[in-house]
Amino acid sequence: MAGQKETPRQRMISMMYLVLTAMLALNVSKDVLTGFQVVNDSVVLTNQNFTGRREGAYANLEKEYMLNEIEVGPFWDKAKEAMRMSASMVSYIENLRDELIATTEGIPIDSARVRGFDELKKKDNYTTPTRFLIGVPEDGSNGRARALKNRIIAYKDSMLRLIGPKYRDKINIGLETEGDYRNAGGQKLNWELHHFYDIPLAADIPILNKFISEVNNAELEVVNGLLRESIEEDFKYDRIEAKVLPTTDYLFVGDEYEAEVIVAAYDTSHSPSPSVFVLHNADSLPKTKREEATRIAREGGRLMVRFPVSGLGQHKYAGFVSVPTNSGRERTYHFSTDYFVAQPSVTVSPVNMNVLYVGVENPLSISVSGVPAENIFPVISRGTLKQTQTKGNWIAIVPGDVREVSVAVSAKVNGGMKPMGVQQFRVKPLPDPDPYIANKKDGFVDRESIISAGKIVTLMPKDFEFNFTFKVQSFKMSMQRGFEMYHYDSDSENLTPEMLREIQRTNRGQILVFEEIVVKGPDGANRTIEPLVLVIR
Repeated sequence: MAGQKETPRQRMISMMYLVLTAMLALNVSKDVLTGFQVVNDSVVLTNQNFTGRREGAYANLEKEYMLNEIEVGPFWDKAKEAMRMSASMVSYIENLRDELIATTEGIPIDSARVRGFDELKKKDNYTTPTRFLIGVPEDGSNGRARALKNRIIAYKDSMLRLIGPKYRDKINIGLETEGDYRNAGGQKLNWELHHFYDIPLAADIPILNKFISEVNNAELEVVNGLLRESIEEDFKYDRIEAKVLPTTDYLFVGDEYEAEVIVAAYDTSHSPSPSVFVLHNADSLPKTKREEATRIAREGGRLMVRFPVSGLGQHKYAGFVSVPTNSGRERTYHFSTDYFVAQPSVTVSPVNMNVLYVGVENPLSISVSGVPAENIFPVISRGTLKQTQTKGNWIAIVPGDVREVSVAVSAKVNGGMKPMGVQQFRVKPLPDPDPYIANKKDGFVDRESIISAGKIVTLMPKDFEFNFTFKVQSFKMSMQRGFEMYHYDSDSENLTPEMLREIQRTNRGQILVFEEIVVKGPDGANRTIEPLVLVIR
């Protein structure tokens, strides 16, 4: 919807299009064509990554449908319709893209469908794509681009109609077909001319793939909107779930299992009184087996599951929470969980993750039930293991010539040494850090920011738990002037005076590539990391 805040996915799609637009301002040289391929590969990868997100959204709604078929059924039917319409829209754009490739390359449509971007011979051709997409007259009124625009408008309207009027303004599915489009001279353009007039094949392909990304995003937004709508019909919050919060799920023989069953969210204006039923040794508890289950009574406003445990190994139980809604109906929320009963044993666990990294200090927490930390003695099969000043915490350093190490733990018990257990760990090299200049690892940046930063720094990937430092040893800066590529070398992390002078001379839309970046990590080894590509803003 117009005026809605962009989602992170939409911002990512928009950024890809901005990079593409900046590249179109440059001369269509071999290097620029290669840049179009990089952008296209990024868009294609984004489309592939949408698959898991969409499947997850459908799975969440289907779960609600399986639990409440009558109430959620209409929303589930709408979701399946959204899936059908989105698949049809994606197929339409893909066929249009393949027809464009076939027409421009002069090859059969079947060959166009399997031909890779790097195999195209006429990527710089803009005459044939313009004739194909814009048509005659050159206002785009009779071209394939106009048909695409009309198809997008119809698709967008149909998708929005799936969402109730009360919830329609809460989603933003993008796919805008109206805007203040202008050429370099300030002349107003329509949507068709803005996207496809005098645009080479190498740019048309990522543009069409970008529309596929927007369709995928629209589908995800609508399905998530249907999920929220199905729930909010009865509740004033986005989601309600039954939760089992055990004190621990790893117990010893003779211990008592304890867990709290709660409803994860509730309306403060309506305090539901849930009923909870539990069935042992079961993966699920259908309503038909309610008479076999144990009903859990409230304890001071809380629902506590308690029972003694026996028998070594894995155990499980299932149940459901029945909650009255604001509308007077009853919703049922199922849960299942398991727990493990074991003899007292050793615990050796990485503080930050479940692997050990080569050549660095890996923190470990080592404990044995009922044994003080000073009476615990671990030994590592390869590498070194040393104790820190904090009891129970150790540092492991492992070599790079093994894929797995073991930590054997003995404990001093009753005056003697007793083996307590052995635990295996995978050994992996540190991942490559990401390069940054002026807090940017890609995209648009002011040349003044680059000059002010003056050097390349590295940071570990955001999903990596450790905070290690890699120092840049050398790199190369590449840039295009006219039809020539120029390369400049630095033997440190700093931009050289020559690099700074050339950056000062750059124009808007010019691409800077910092490549062959050699860094030294905490393990003392050098490695070459991925390039850094920036576009002057």
